[in-house]
Amino acid sequence: MSIPLFKNQQLLTTALTHRSAINEKLSTSLESNERLEYLGDAVLELATSEFLFKKFPHEPEGKLTAYRSALVKTETLAEVARQLQLGEKLKMSRGEVKSGGRQNVSLLANTTEAVIGALYLDQGFTVVKSFLEKYLFNKVERMLADKAYLDPKSWLQEKVQAKKLGAPEYQIMAESGPDHNKIFTVQVLVEGKVVGIGQGHSKQQAQREAARVAIEKYD
Repeated sequence: MSIPLFKNQQLLTTALTHRSAINEKLSTSLESNERLEYLGDAVLELATSEFLFKKFPHEPEGKLTAYRSALVKTETLAEVARQLQLGEKLKMSRGEVKSGGRQNVSLLANTTEAVIGALYLDQGFTVVKSFLEKYLFNKVERMLADKAYLDPKSWLQEKVQAKKLGAPEYQIMAESGPDHNKIFTVQVLVEGKVVGIGQGHSKQQAQREAARVAIEKYD
């Protein structure tokens, strides 16, 4: 899988320029991809909303919002970035590379949004929708099957309540890495027993991962 062909290559270059590359002059772009990321985020939300509105004509607004959140969440967008090998193509400083920038989930997701923003400026909304249908919207069936649209913490809460067990308790086990790329390790306990351990670049993300692991055990 590869990035679509651009008419204006400079747009793509900017989309693949992390802010850390500007000071070291590692890119021909004079600006980072942050403005394109901002635009891409808005385009992505609109395109995804339209796709879900048409695909699920009988679902209420609340359900569609949950579906959209699952499709455009950081982890899913990072998966798209990996498919397109955006991490390898991204221009960034040596320090950012050393700290694991090419594998950073949040950074990969941001780059996906920047590419979407650049593609919108380059070729318009229709082309963006075709791109998303190929790389993102085809994940909707898996999302439904895995119930990924449900917040893992809420889903775990429901499961333990159904078993008449105590509420899940989340504990931070460790923090590692530099401030700009910190990794949290969290464990979730039910009635004093560890049922899941997860990691993430925020406490909330680590808690969700721990809950997701626990859900798999209960399933």
